[in-house]
Amino acid sequence: MLNLPNLLAFSRILLAPLMFWIILNPDFVTENGYHISWNYYTASLLFVLASVTDFFDGFIAREWNQMTMLGSIIDPLADKMLIIAAFLGLMMIGEASAWAIYIIIIRELFITGIRTVALGEGLDIKASWAGKVKTVVQMIAIGFLLMHWPLGTELLWLAVALTLYSGFEYLYGFRSAILKGKN
Repeated sequence: MLNLPNLLAFSRILLAPLMFWIILNPDFVTENGYHISWNYYTASLLFVLASVTDFFDGFIAREWNQMTMLGSIIDPLADKMLIIAAFLGLMMIGEASAWAIYIIIIRELFITGIRTVALGEGLDIKASWAGKVKTVVQMIAIGFLLMHWPLGTELLWLAVALTLYSGFEYLYGFRSAILKGKN
């Protein structure tokens, strides 16, 4: 069912490759007579805009009682697409550690797989606070790295630590839900 929250999630899916292209093509900006910083501003603006839709799609879905199965699938998928597009772009231009990005991507794919299996089993493993904090720290790290601000690398490694911690939390929650279902 298409509703406003799902349309906001779909907008994130559309903004992610555009932001990725902008990150990888700074010459497009400079060849048109603009300073390279406009590339950073544009990519950051798209990222912030897409990130804001993440907050509002969940808020609207809960407040307007518009939660759907499509939304429960598309929202985390859109989040992953945005985060991965930003981190891959930053890695490809040399602004982010390949190891940090590898760890984040592997965890995101693994947990997405776990969530899919859980949904198939009729289990709903909600995002934990650690998972929410992880997402916020990842987004802040991406913003700092896109803008070439100090502490971007430190925030990236903090995001890696939170990514691993929340991943273990998901695994524990999945294991507990499976064991509870067998009793």
